[in-house]
Amino acid sequence: MKLAISGTYSSGKTLTSYALAHYVDIPRTRARTMRELLPIAVPGKTLEECSGAELIQLIVRRHVERCVHESHLTKGFVSDGSSLQEWLYGAVRVIVGINPNDSVHLSDVETVERTPDMEFFDAVMTQLGSAIKDHVRETYDAFVHLPNELELAKDGHRPVNERFRRLADEGIAGAIDELGIPRHVVGGTLPERLNKIVDLFGFAPVMTVEEAIERARQEYQAVDMTIESDRAWAVSAVS
Repeated sequence: MKLAISGTYSSGKTLTSYALAHYVDIPRTRARTMRELLPIAVPGKTLEECSGAELIQLIVRRHVERCVHESHLTKGFVSDGSSLQEWLYGAVRVIVGINPNDSVHLSDVETVERTPDMEFFDAVMTQLGSAIKDHVRETYDAFVHLPNELELAKDGHRPVNERFRRLADEGIAGAIDELGIPRHVVGGTLPERLNKIVDLFGFAPVMTVEEAIERARQEYQAVDMTIESDRAWAVSAVS
């Protein structure tokens, strides 16, 4: 089975996918996170400082990495997210702006100004979405969608607000349904999520849920969480 764990920012996708892979012994696939790609793609910038063109580069980089990694796991895998989330994170910016924190004063029915640059960004997102949907339709057998029920992680990597999270969450769920791929909403604590997923798909655990979660936490903590502005300061201080 080719299973994707979907959801908006800070819904728990990464930790859930790590833990599930250990719990039932299936390969895990992913793309490097924005925080991992930023030093390569746009050195010295934080995500909120990126232009529309730079965001498109990051979206394409992540999509390509997903395609490459998934192509090597022909017998099945669990994926930390999918290319739908990268695309929706871009597409929602047509409503809330390239930096969503600049539009927090807008009401739920207001959008940012439709400048020529934003019109072009919208057109690019539409075309990119068409290609990404084709890939997702042909790749995944099912989605586990994690509801937007956790607090947004305040780690400096997420230039988003609750309106952005809600719009992205609704957009991801809607895109999955549009493609006709089974979408199972699974919430609760991490142990509850894992056991619900096992029951849904008939997976056979190979260790205790506590051991799987502990291994997942160790892997997650190994990810470089350094904010790009801090990384740049550290490099200049050493120089």
